[in-house]
Amino acid sequence: MDTLDIIKKPVENELVAFESHFRKSLNSEVPLLDTITNFIIRRKGKQIRPLFVFLTAKMVGSINKSTYNAAALIELLHTASLIHDDVVDESYERRNHFSINAIWKTKVAVLVGDFFLSRGLLLSIAEKEYQLLEIVSEAVKEMSEGELLQIQSSRKSLSELNNYFEIIRKKTASLIASCTACGAWSVSQDEELKNKMKLFGSYIGIAFQIKDDLLDYQVKGITGKPTGNDIKEKKFTLPLILALQNANKTKKNRVIKLVNSNSNSSEKIQEVINFVIENRGITDSERYLEEYKSKALDMLSQYPNNEAKKSLILLVDYVINRKK
Repeated sequence: MDTLDIIKKPVENELVAFESHFRKSLNSEVPLLDTITNFIIRRKGKQIRPLFVFLTAKMVGSINKSTYNAAALIELLHTASLIHDDVVDESYERRNHFSINAIWKTKVAVLVGDFFLSRGLLLSIAEKEYQLLEIVSEAVKEMSEGELLQIQSSRKSLSELNNYFEIIRKKTASLIASCTACGAWSVSQDEELKNKMKLFGSYIGIAFQIKDDLLDYQVKGITGKPTGNDIKEKKFTLPLILALQNANKTKKNRVIKLVNSNSNSSEKIQEVINFVIENRGITDSERYLEEYKSKALDMLSQYPNNEAKKSLILLVDYVINRKK
């Protein structure tokens, strides 16, 4: 039994039941939509988002129909955003498979994204889950704002620490925060508990993104070399930002110019990676990672030591200590 199976144990029956609940929320009379939704469901990931919803709910209460609605709503709206993201980014791969955009082209992809969005809205209205809809809609708004904030930011502001954390809080952390907030609300309707669990999820989301940034600078794959994708995309992520803060002015200006250049040569990527390592970008980022992980785990200390809480602690470790 792998780690994720152990983590899922307290809610494994609920996750199985959720599959059926989610499929029903996608019912359509259009054959093409059925084909595409089946394609999406068959390529689903590790159920991390529903897992956060169900474990949070079970830690503080008893899972009910509202919890299933919360998990389905998040999956519907998030899937819609991913489909639209692939169109915007002109991306033809999603989890090592062809994207909707690649197979059925842009027009169909946009419409399918709209369909998922509408199903989420209709589910909320039909079940009168207005508070859950508000939580998730706020997350979608923040994700969009985070993307736009990153696009509009100048290269100078992108290399500023405060700006970086604001962007990842919105782009990445807001979604996980909505999972934990919805899980708590679905079983309690307690505003204070919802807000605490939202903050818990936000801390996890920030740590998750820091880990993602670190992975780009770490050895992987057959070549035994870092991918350097963030460098190729001229992204100023935490390891690079912290290394720039630690470097002298001459080195700092050279690396900024190098990252902003249009070259994606292996020499350029290796020089930037060496700069980040030599100027403590990796080690300093790992300290931030541990800080946010500790903040998240500290928030759980006030809740009962039940099986769901134990799995939630393991899940925090799992998403932060992953290798890819």
